[in-house]
Amino acid sequence: MNLAIVHTRARAGVRAPDVRVEVHLSGGLPRTAIVGLPETAVREAKDRVRAALYASQFDFPARVITVNLAPADLPKDGGRFDLPIALGILAASGQVPLEALRECEFLGELALTGELRAVDGVLPAALAAAEAGRMLVVPPGNGAEAALAAGCDVRTARTLLEVCAMLQGGRALPQARAVAADPAPVPDMLDVRGQVHARRALEIAAAGRHHVLLVGPPGCGKTLLAQRLPGLLPEACDAEALETAALASVSGRGIDPARWRQRPFRSPHHTASGVALVGGGADPRPGEISLAHNGVLFLDELPEWNRHALEVLREPLESGVVTISRAARQSEFPARFQLVAAMNPCPCGWAGDSSGRCRCSGESIARYRGRVSGPLLDRIDLHVDVPRLPPAELRPDAAPGEPSTTIRDRVHAARAMQAARGPRTNAHLTQAETTAHCRLAAPDQLLLERAIDALRLSARSMHRILRVARTIADLAGSEAIATAHLTEAIGYRRDEMAA
Repeated sequence: MNLAIVHTRARAGVRAPDVRVEVHLSGGLPRTAIVGLPETAVREAKDRVRAALYASQFDFPARVITVNLAPADLPKDGGRFDLPIALGILAASGQVPLEALRECEFLGELALTGELRAVDGVLPAALAAAEAGRMLVVPPGNGAEAALAAGCDVRTARTLLEVCAMLQGGRALPQARAVAADPAPVPDMLDVRGQVHARRALEIAAAGRHHVLLVGPPGCGKTLLAQRLPGLLPEACDAEALETAALASVSGRGIDPARWRQRPFRSPHHTASGVALVGGGADPRPGEISLAHNGVLFLDELPEWNRHALEVLREPLESGVVTISRAARQSEFPARFQLVAAMNPCPCGWAGDSSGRCRCSGESIARYRGRVSGPLLDRIDLHVDVPRLPPAELRPDAAPGEPSTTIRDRVHAARAMQAARGPRTNAHLTQAETTAHCRLAAPDQLLLERAIDALRLSARSMHRILRVARTIADLAGSEAIATAHLTEAIGYRRDEMAA
């Protein structure tokens, strides 16, 4: 038999499409050709495979070897195809049985010694292999990650020889095992002194998945508060955790199999570009907003960010996905994150402080705040003032704040009320759902309309106020939105024009 077919997986965004490695041997002057839109690392596989076969004491056929990576219009990159190409050559030349390859998929880069090296994007491949009902063979470095895919029979092999021994009916390969969960300690709200207003805002944000803007002078605790939001969020379900882990897997940064269930907290520096935030590149990879999927994205020093970089956030904040288009292909990454932004009130940072130390002119303050566009601010639900605390509240013997576990219990109860109404949290209600679930009494409707006129807010802001009021009512265990709930929600938008 001069033809062999081996199954493997490519990487296309967060998908892992099936790739058939077709190897054909024919007569003529010995040469090896790899076709099927391979990139440089894939074309170089023929040299790695030849050396690995010789090192493993196999024969490399002195014939014309044609390797087709089908489908031909799907770009192939990286060293993930080394192992299936080597097995295809061995099967086509009769050195391993062809029948043993049919129910297996293979991923792995070959060292010149025949050892297998880890590759990226293995978790999506394992999920796809489980759906196809095939066993997946990966290097040991990818075993714990691939084992996260429930229902997938994942085996690990250290060398090409071990894989071939298994295919020839020898010793079975060891099954990959998931690493026991070892969650890292999450910062606790117990560490936060004072800042009752900001703590309340974070509780509302956690209950309804609302975005937050913290405005205050340097050292008032904005970063401290933002870092504690993940500890208030409910534990991610298996589907959410796998989706987040798959994004980390294809990003090239890898995942920690012991902490894959923890919600991400991403805090990029303000010098990051728009591409770093949204993702991209010739071979599109997820950016910071996708790596924060199902978690928190913290942007400190918001006015210091490049204006273009901030504007790319506007669409993902609404849609929860980001689409990266290239001439040959298009990749879509989920980006349903909670934004926590922080900024100073003026260039020196002390505008409005009781110390009176600010000397910034009105023009410089307006120019500083104008670096953040109105449409972006319009998409942030909660605008929170974080003042400088008096020294008495920072004493070691001062009363500590409420622990995160207590707040999280209230968040769970509010999320349960939202789940009973529908599949979406309050921040992501559609317009029809907002109309149905956020009804106001006639006097409260007039109050809202007067506030919209006085604050010169948009229709989007009005709907966001209603959704925040719905979350506040849920935290109070109320089926109806009361006047107190609405007025509190309006209070989180009153400084929007100033910020």
